[in-house]
Amino acid sequence: MSLHLTNSMSGKKEPFQPIDPKNVRLYVCGPTVYDFAHIGNARPPVVFDLLFRLLRHVYGEGHVTYARNITDIDDKIIARAAESGTPIATITEKFARIYREDMAAIHVLPPSIEPHATDHIAQMIAMIADLMDKGFAYAAQEHVLFHVPAMPDYGKLSHRPRDEMVAGARVEVAPYKKDPADFVLWKPSDADQPGWESPWGKGRPGWHLECSAMIKAHLGTEIDIHGGGQDLIFPHHENELAQSECCHGHPFVRTWVHNGYVLSGGEKMSKSLGNFHTVHDLLADFPGEAIRLTLMSAHYRQPLDFTTDGIAENKRRLDRWYRLIAGVEAAQIIPQTVVAALEDDLNSPRAIAALEALAKPESVDQLLAGAQFMGLLQENPDQWFKSNRAGGLDADAIEALILERKEARKARDFARADKVRDQLDAAGIRLLDRPDGTTDWERTGND
Repeated sequence: MSLHLTNSMSGKKEPFQPIDPKNVRLYVCGPTVYDFAHIGNARPPVVFDLLFRLLRHVYGEGHVTYARNITDIDDKIIARAAESGTPIATITEKFARIYREDMAAIHVLPPSIEPHATDHIAQMIAMIADLMDKGFAYAAQEHVLFHVPAMPDYGKLSHRPRDEMVAGARVEVAPYKKDPADFVLWKPSDADQPGWESPWGKGRPGWHLECSAMIKAHLGTEIDIHGGGQDLIFPHHENELAQSECCHGHPFVRTWVHNGYVLSGGEKMSKSLGNFHTVHDLLADFPGEAIRLTLMSAHYRQPLDFTTDGIAENKRRLDRWYRLIAGVEAAQIIPQTVVAALEDDLNSPRAIAALEALAKPESVDQLLAGAQFMGLLQENPDQWFKSNRAGGLDADAIEALILERKEARKARDFARADKVRDQLDAAGIRLLDRPDGTTDWERTGND
């Protein structure tokens, strides 16, 4: 079948038809870099990485441009800098680097473009001026606001009644607003806050405006797919759509794609609730591929109830697959069962089931090809089983203990040999005795 995606605008699964098959453009809202990303923050990168891989397969690697931004100016960043006494640039550079490293560890490909908000202030100011000239925005008390009633079909993405939108946006109640729903495009900065000179005074952009300006700068005024988490539909994406369509005078996005929440104990995982695990911490205990497989285990539009037991279970599945692929080369063609599942609205659970059906000796080359297409089975099996992922014994320490056990057995000190084996077993190390008398080892993931 051809690629079908559920469009959040229509609420329906639709055939995907790019504006230009030789230049398919995808934009996904990236991180606000002031802290470690939690596992809920990692779901959109994995979901849209899978889509990026699929689009490149369908249209050709050179015909897909994927932009994922870095938000490096935001009130949360300013607050963190004030609390810690650390310069904003130090905070944003540190957490942007960690974010890239953590995403690479779960095999998320780098985007084609990674624009930073602070590099696009001039474009944001120009866009605000254009909206003002066209009657969609106004200045008031050093602020510039988008006037929501000027756009008759505002709300068409989220399909919310006006009173619900005003309440849900948690917009600031201010006497200078012409309408309670109006939202900020530009706001003044105090002396101790970062700011840029503009026709409306020294200030900084509103969050919604940042993505609109970066999309225009790098992808144009109309794009094929805009993605992000379900929580961004309103107000962020609704406001992006309003700004961009009113500025450009034509549709902004062909297909809106949103992933569901990651839950913890049935509740949405969030930093404010404190019910989260950071990707950085999880990577100390689990391989990135097990985290990735867990995030793909539910359909992207459905909620995913996260547990570390789920990661451990997926680690065991990967162990089994890695044992099968030892010494095998991937098939030249990606299995059609895997591609067909993903072309059907990124049905990753069905794709994983297709991989499981290939996990047998006669089709292991197809298992490897399909899994690698999905960002799995990227390591050498020997490397996989020996990698130290739990902060326990490193390879040198393990080899030293194995040598100690070998010497103990040679001296017929079987009590000492058994004690060493127990020590290794407790650290999650399985010894593999070979017929020729040599001993190899692997990690079991039980440490």
